[in-house]
Amino acid sequence: MTTTIVFDIGETLISDARHWAGWADWLGVPSHTVSALVGAVVAEGRDDGDALRLITPGLDIPAAYAAREAAGRGEHLDETDLYPDVRPALARLREAGVKVLAAGNQTARVGELLRGLDLPLDLVATSAEWAVAKPSPGFYAKVVEVAGAEPEEILYVGDHPGNDVFPAKRAGLRVAHLRRGPWGHLWADDPDVAAAADWRINSLTELVAIASR
Repeated sequence: MTTTIVFDIGETLISDARHWAGWADWLGVPSHTVSALVGAVVAEGRDDGDALRLITPGLDIPAAYAAREAAGRGEHLDETDLYPDVRPALARLREAGVKVLAAGNQTARVGELLRGLDLPLDLVATSAEWAVAKPSPGFYAKVVEVAGAEPEEILYVGDHPGNDVFPAKRAGLRVAHLRRGPWGHLWADDPDVAAAADWRINSLTELVAIASR
C-alpha cells in the first residue's frame, strides 16, 4: 500500500523554463541557445550544468549563482511556474489520506520559494538543505526518514532516470517515471527505465488511482 508520495521538484512540479531563461539573460545569450545546449548535453548523458560551461568555458556555477543573487537577478518562482496538474493532483491525494512531500536537487532558495506557494504538501525539502544530492543513497535515506514510512510504502515520482528512477528503486522505493521535460521525454520509452519503474505516467493526476492500489 502507498502511504506516502514524494515528488521530485524540477520538471515534475515546476517548469525549468524560467531557470534556464535566467541563466541565458545572465550570460548574455538568447534563451533558445541555452535550451538547445541543455538538450544536447542531456542527450549525451551529461550534467545539465555543462550547457552553461559550453557558453562560458570554466564557469564557476556556484560563484555565478551567488553573483546573480547579489545583483537581484536570482531565482524566482510564482504560480505560473507550476505545471497545471500540480495543485489538482496534490489536493486529491491529500483528500485520499496520502502523505505528499517534495524533495529534489534544488537550492535552499528554491525550497523557500516553493514553500511560499502554499501548495498542499506536508513537507518541502531540497538537496541544499539536506547537504546531500541525488543520486546519492544518502538522499533517499533522508526521503525514507522524513516520510516516516517503510521504503515499499513510498512512491517517488520524477522525470530523470539517473537521479530519480534508478536510485529510488535501489533504495527500495516504488517509482513512477513522469514523461515531462527533456529527461522525461527522452527516456520515456527506454527499456531499462520501463523495467525499473513501477509506473510510467503522463500526468500527476494519474497518481490518484495508483495510490489506491
